[in-house]
Amino acid sequence: MEKLKQRILEDASVRSTDVLNLDTILNHQVDPVLTMDMGREFARLYAESNITKVITVESSGIPVAFATAHVLGVPLVFARRKKTLINDPDAYVERVPSFTKGIVTDLLVARTMLSETDNVLFIDDIIANGDAARGLVKIIERSGAKLAGIGIVVEKSFQAGAKALREQGYRVESLVRISSLSNGSISFE
Repeated sequence: MEKLKQRILEDASVRSTDVLNLDTILNHQVDPVLTMDMGREFARLYAESNITKVITVESSGIPVAFATAHVLGVPLVFARRKKTLINDPDAYVERVPSFTKGIVTDLLVARTMLSETDNVLFIDDIIANGDAARGLVKIIERSGAKLAGIGIVVEKSFQAGAKALREQGYRVESLVRISSLSNGSISFE
């Protein structure tokens, strides 16, 4: 997606050879026009997949997942990262490490949010090692829902996450694939 690539070149900052700061685009500030464009692109890519729900991980994936769900005309579900007083005590739970946060968290999805009749599209903002993605995929599979595919805004293809998911047979569509962050420079595939 050329518009997204241009915004990354203009606004993102390389923190290290592994970390790209996308705060002004995805993770702290959201551009509604660009976000809706990304949602339309994911909806186009999965238009023939009969999606019944879009799912994402709390928090940075929510805007793009919402835009995608809106265009597809289906509900959005997001996996919570923290238990609350009103959480389903029998929720699906997966413990996952976070590459960028440097911590381990739980992903929680109430059992009432997914069923075996759902055909789910998983949308995420960035994939590095893919730990959160694998955790959410496990939840989807345990629910009996079908995973139609995974939409990633920014894939860091020099890290193993998306490649491993593809090798496991999942359809993964990335809007932008970054092959390197070496020397403080962003290189796209």
